[in-house]
Amino acid sequence: MTTIAFIGLGNMGGPMAANLVKAGHTVRGFDVMEEAKTKARENGIDVQETAAQAVEGADVIITMLPNGKLVDSVMAEVLPSVSENALFIDSSTIAVAEARAAADKVAPHRFLDAPVSGGIVGAQAGTLAFMVGGESSVFEAARPLFDAMGRCATHCGDVGAGQAVKICNNMILGVHQIALAEAMVLGERLGLDPQAFFDVVSNSTGASWALTTNCPVPGPVPNSPANNDFKPGFANALMNKDLNLAKAALEETGTSAVLGQAAAAFYQETVDAGFGDKDCSYVIELVRDR
Repeated sequence: MTTIAFIGLGNMGGPMAANLVKAGHTVRGFDVMEEAKTKARENGIDVQETAAQAVEGADVIITMLPNGKLVDSVMAEVLPSVSENALFIDSSTIAVAEARAAADKVAPHRFLDAPVSGGIVGAQAGTLAFMVGGESSVFEAARPLFDAMGRCATHCGDVGAGQAVKICNNMILGVHQIALAEAMVLGERLGLDPQAFFDVVSNSTGASWALTTNCPVPGPVPNSPANNDFKPGFANALMNKDLNLAKAALEETGTSAVLGQAAAAFYQETVDAGFGDKDCSYVIELVRDR
């Protein structure tokens, strides 16, 4: 089995690291939050005092951090303590350019950018989808780790390709979640029962993850955040961050995306209104207010 350093043991990283422990790996972890560290210890993770201590003797270093600036800072901190031939896997969602810069920083160590889809529920259940950029041989070597944390892992191309797919995927999700909210509110005002709406649309051409897993009204999907005061599986603040990454990529590439830009503006409005800590499905409340 592999010795893994896991940096970032929050809502996503903590369950991911715990699933690696369940798979039989030795996991040394670090986080700045005491609550995260306490929970990690309960899940069998050997929590260290610093990130540099966590990576000592590790074969693999996995990072799951909030932004590219923090990824860069952690890479700089741990590099002097990293073992020869170590593999870096960054599962944070950051800009494509930031992922490539991280790979350059840790060279000649191997590097994969491997953001995920599936949210907190997927991290806990070990059903995440990994989208991975880097050398194909390195991806194949890391596949058993992805299998321990997720249901699928796709090699998308060179370093940065994983991040490219992630921002495209989340731009789709942002548009879907808003479009679904608008349709459900319209249905309500036309007198439709939410369950009837769900039963039809979930089996029709309008079906999407936003509906079948993240349904924004209580009832049809019992485990959706709407049944728990919109406690986030994927928070508005994170959706806003990812859509801003997509918006920047649109501008850099000269790509037109009317709906993507509109979704970015809508989620920015949601966060500015003070709802960044609610699930991304909470946008249905803003649709109602409008």
